[in-house]
Amino acid sequence: MYSVDLGDGAALRPLEPWQAEEFLAHMDRARETVDPWIPWASLSSDLESARATLQRYADKQAADKGRIYGIWLDGTLVGGVMFVSFDLVFGVAEVGCWLEPAATGRGLITAAIRHLIDWAFHTRGLHRIEWHCRPDNTASSNVARRVGLQLDGTLRQSYLWKDVRYDTEIWAVLAPEWKG
Repeated sequence: MYSVDLGDGAALRPLEPWQAEEFLAHMDRARETVDPWIPWASLSSDLESARATLQRYADKQAADKGRIYGIWLDGTLVGGVMFVSFDLVFGVAEVGCWLEPAATGRGLITAAIRHLIDWAFHTRGLHRIEWHCRPDNTASSNVARRVGLQLDGTLRQSYLWKDVRYDTEIWAVLAPEWKG
């Protein structure tokens, strides 16, 4: 298995269905802060649904349409990053992230997202990387800004959560702009 050293005892590794129990324990710790931003957080509420979430990403990876990676800090799963979508035909991918509160403020998401974007541009030859977040998710938009994405625009009332519609900001970076 491969692992990317993120520094200070943190590593980025593939997150797979066989890790559903560890993923569920992590989601239980993170759910309250992750649920408003990541639709599958509330759906991963027992072992079967946690495994199903990870299986969806395993199927996406097998089809080259998405991927999911975990971030481990001192051996404990504390968050992750993902290619929500990955489209080789159009050369566009969407990246996303989540992190439990105990691991915030260490730059883990920023480092992991930079790694994903580098890989997408330099190894896979994609042209555009997008980041979608609600305007009130300032932690998320701050990460997008830190890694060098620009705000392209806002989709009005495009995100439904608990029967309320929210706007979605679209941040992006193009391969020729990427400084890594």
